[in-house]
Amino acid sequence: MSAVKPGVSWRDMHLLAEQTQLQELIRHGLLKGDIDEMMASRLGYTFMPHGLGHLLGIDVHDVGGYLEDCPPRSQEPGLSSLRTSRNLIKGMVLTIEPGIYFIEAQLNKAKNDANLSKFIVWEVVDRFRNFGGIRIEDDIVVTETGMELLTDVPRTVAEIEALMAEGRKVDVKFPQQ
Repeated sequence: MSAVKPGVSWRDMHLLAEQTQLQELIRHGLLKGDIDEMMASRLGYTFMPHGLGHLLGIDVHDVGGYLEDCPPRSQEPGLSSLRTSRNLIKGMVLTIEPGIYFIEAQLNKAKNDANLSKFIVWEVVDRFRNFGGIRIEDDIVVTETGMELLTDVPRTVAEIEALMAEGRKVDVKFPQQ
């Protein structure tokens, strides 16, 4: 999120998220090989088959992502899912929600594609096939020099485990129909 600032392309933000995820998957032994080759082959789409986030406004998935003066929607895997290709401007409110998924259809497609399969350590990745995935969503506003994080949630393993240990209950009464 430190790369968010006015003038940065949302497409570049998505590619940075993919690159970061691929680096972490390499570090943890799920992938092997050259990161630049992985990026060129669009391997990131195998594990993050959605866009990085979207504009927030009156609508949850707000409009205005592809205006007349914006770059057109990409047709590349992963990039075609971006809800905007605009450059960020001060005052924009967006979600940043990278995810890593182990989707059977995506993995099978990669396994059958030699250009993708060569990077994947299948004996490790196959152990995650029943995991599903995880996506973390943060809401941000672009400021003059960067961004302001609007989301206030536990982030570290220790913070999350402490929250879970509390066994919080939400005391909300839903209306009966």
